[in-house]
Amino acid sequence: MQKKWIIALLVLIAGGAGYITYNYSVTKEFENPVFEPVLADPSIIEGEDGYYYAYGTEDAWGDDTQPKLIPIVRSKNLVDWEYVGEAFEEKPSWKGSGSLWAPEIANYNGKYYLYYSLSIWGDSNPGIGLAVSESPEGPFEDKGKIFDSEEIGVQNSIDPFFYVQDDTPYLIWGSFHGIYGIEMAKDGTSVKGEKFQVAGTDYEAPYIIKREDYYYFFGSRGSCCEGANSTYNVAVGRSKNLKGPYVDKEGNQLTNNGGTVILEGNNTFAGPGHNAIVQDDADNDWMVYHAIDKEEPLLWTGASRRPLMLDPIKWKDGWPVIKGDDPEENLQKTPDV
Repeated sequence: MQKKWIIALLVLIAGGAGYITYNYSVTKEFENPVFEPVLADPSIIEGEDGYYYAYGTEDAWGDDTQPKLIPIVRSKNLVDWEYVGEAFEEKPSWKGSGSLWAPEIANYNGKYYLYYSLSIWGDSNPGIGLAVSESPEGPFEDKGKIFDSEEIGVQNSIDPFFYVQDDTPYLIWGSFHGIYGIEMAKDGTSVKGEKFQVAGTDYEAPYIIKREDYYYFFGSRGSCCEGANSTYNVAVGRSKNLKGPYVDKEGNQLTNNGGTVILEGNNTFAGPGHNAIVQDDADNDWMVYHAIDKEEPLLWTGASRRPLMLDPIKWKDGWPVIKGDDPEENLQKTPDV
């Protein structure tokens, strides 16, 4: 339950007639999860309309028999979320079959770019596509395939992450067959140049931020989707170059599967991971991710129930830290927005 405070109630009397002006309740504290029943593999962006928008993997909710084709939720404060709709009106057709996984949202070239994975479990040739919209709410117009696993030469090519360095766009991606990056064309719709490896075969779900002199790589390891038995966790490394080499706090290279764990499961939540990072108005970093409530681990479909979580990132000696290295279960102060 979220704890809400009514912060103003003003009664004004004028000319013998009275009226009441309400300043509506503002969430001052919150508890995880911040959105249920599910928003797996979240990506997040602040829209030009002042809302934060989050996007998740295709899943079926509640009584719906049809999965939501990348569900979209929005919030003014990163805590109180409302469902907006789906990114797609119909599934992209460039691959014969597959589900829409692990979306990545970016504001680029004056539009909203949504990179997505198209795959099934055990897929021998999954791929990554792109859709574009004028609005973060969509609907998004599919621009088709960027590449598939066979074309790019990396098995299980899913989990895209988009990054712009010095006006040059890059796509970082991968899932348990190495994390790779490649330069993209200026319009963000195709790749160019040679791919480079960023992290090893223990990783998927790459996410990179720059803080001061370092690039920080966040990646997920372990099993994402075994309900209460999921072992997902987030590990980090840093580099002074976007392309690496990234090393952990002990100096181990991430290409050799090093990594400093900053988020893992606890007695309440299993498998926290596939994170994104957003800053509030006070430039505090917040990690959004999914985790699995051990008391309610599955959706009606049998898929893992992965609601949206939120925890602050603190910085200590040049490294990101999540309090306790696990999902916070108690009340927390709402982000400064």
